[in-house]
Amino acid sequence: MKIRFWGVRGSIPVSLSRQQVQAKLSAAIQRISVKDLESADTRERFIASLPEWMFGTVGGNTSCVQIVTDNGCEILLDGGTGLRVLGKDSPLPADKHYDLVLSHFHWDHIQGIPFFCPLYNHDVSVDIYSAYPAMERILRAQMDRPYFPVAWDVFKSSVAFHTVAQGQEFLLKNGEVKVYSCKMNHPGNSYSYSFVCGGKKLVYATDIELNAHELENRDARRAHVFKDADVLIFDSMYTAEEAKLKTNFGHSAFMSAIDFATAWNVKNLYLYHYEPAYDDKKLDAILLAARRYADYISGGKVSVHLAVEGAEIEL
Repeated sequence: MKIRFWGVRGSIPVSLSRQQVQAKLSAAIQRISVKDLESADTRERFIASLPEWMFGTVGGNTSCVQIVTDNGCEILLDGGTGLRVLGKDSPLPADKHYDLVLSHFHWDHIQGIPFFCPLYNHDVSVDIYSAYPAMERILRAQMDRPYFPVAWDVFKSSVAFHTVAQGQEFLLKNGEVKVYSCKMNHPGNSYSYSFVCGGKKLVYATDIELNAHELENRDARRAHVFKDADVLIFDSMYTAEEAKLKTNFGHSAFMSAIDFATAWNVKNLYLYHYEPAYDDKKLDAILLAARRYADYISGGKVSVHLAVEGAEIEL
């Protein structure tokens, strides 16, 4: 299966400010030499040599991840503003069907749904999965006046809702994908999911506050979700210092995410759900610190990455 990131921010979408763009340009210019300007090739090599935070961005859309199975079927994880971009830029799957799996209903995880173009297509069908029986009422409510100009019933696609139970396996894509869920520590709760397909395991675990109890919890439901994951996409919103200041906000420090991944024998950890105030330079520094910490804690067994909009993982 292939995994693609469409939205990686937490809380609220953000865009690059004028000051941030200027800072990137200034930092690049300070590194350039006369030899770097000699030809088109030298200029391209210079650009390629720059740190990623200078010539790119992790992105500013809120939570949305796409899974494409080996048979070309699509599963969408959360409906933040990244879902809008997915609907515009990604072609319809061959079967014109999506499974949308929702972790919870805080606004940054559903605010892209009214802007998801395929929902306005008669030929499309969407199955929505959540642990919350009231999911249809909740999703309709965000489009009620005065919050939105048109109501849920403006959608033309066929939409069905399915309540899932933690600790009980369910199947997607005619049994091609096995899914398992468990409840995590977050205000109002949030549910993590594992997806097993072709012998590989992806875990999507956003909006989690890891305290001592959470780190030590080894119950069977969590083991089924997290243990031996090939890829773990995990809430890493804060630094340790900021996490201490935001107790009960429902999010984790990147160091806690590494402790968690190490405890569950995870191979690849993708930091995710970034604090909207963190710019690309700070996130690059966090990645470097995270990799050093992971090498120390896990002995190099956990590989740490940043979730970046547009980036793909192939399992």
